[in-house]
Amino acid sequence: MNIPIKSTSSSDVSCSNCKACCCRLEVMIISDTGVPEEFISRDQYGGETMLRLSDGWCAALDRESFMCTIYENRPWICREFEMGSFECIDERVKFL
Repeated sequence: MNIPIKSTSSSDVSCSNCKACCCRLEVMIISDTGVPEEFISRDQYGGETMLRLSDGWCAALDRESFMCTIYENRPWICREFEMGSFECIDERVKFL
């Protein structure tokens, strides 16, 4: 039996209609953008990632508005994650 998969096109994508799918990804901190210490997780080798809470989302995500609370200081990877890109759509489809 074939199960239809709901698809999303880049024209349907807007951060305002998303439930922060990209904020569930592991985000390495590879440049200094001013991420506050309380949002940084360090591994045993000193590698830095954005802290994720037990729900799997980034600690900097406001759970009511689904907006980044440190937007001006977000990591470089978050700045480069393009709305409507293949990676964005791929993450959104997982949560539809």
